[in-house]
Amino acid sequence: MPAGEGTAEIRLRPPRNTLNERAVSWWRVQWLLMTAAPVVPLAVLGGLIEPARLWLLLPAAVLAAAGVAAAALLPLWWFRTHRWEVTEDAVYVRTGFFWQEWRIAPMSRIQTVDTVRGPLEQLHRLATVTVTTASSKGAVRIEGLDHEVAAELAERLTRITRDTPGDAT
Repeated sequence: MPAGEGTAEIRLRPPRNTLNERAVSWWRVQWLLMTAAPVVPLAVLGGLIEPARLWLLLPAAVLAAAGVAAAALLPLWWFRTHRWEVTEDAVYVRTGFFWQEWRIAPMSRIQTVDTVRGPLEQLHRLATVTVTTASSKGAVRIEGLDHEVAAELAERLTRITRDTPGDAT
């Protein structure tokens, strides 16, 4: 069938929407918690075990500095590169900087739409929308959305996919 006759053309293109700005602080908290997981035990043990103090506190300090630097810089970088968009034909998501991943989920291939809000997301009034398709690559995830935007998006995707005929190919 020639392009434009009976089917919309779905092509790779930059999605238009950014994530919510609160995603930056959400990612920072995640980084700081991941950093604290090894740093706190090392620091506690370094304070308790005098013969190994230097060998425990030095890595704790290095890990803490690296974790704080990563928490300060990486979330800003991610915020600038993560994009998403939903059209009547597909869900578009772009993530990553060095290893960019562009995903397109045609509406006719969507099986389920889920909204998830973990404890940190709830604290930041954010949510993640997961669009599951038959793809072997897995679900398409849009993280860092305002929780109200995520609920509206899930509703919209459900409505569009209900009205979209399935892909017989």
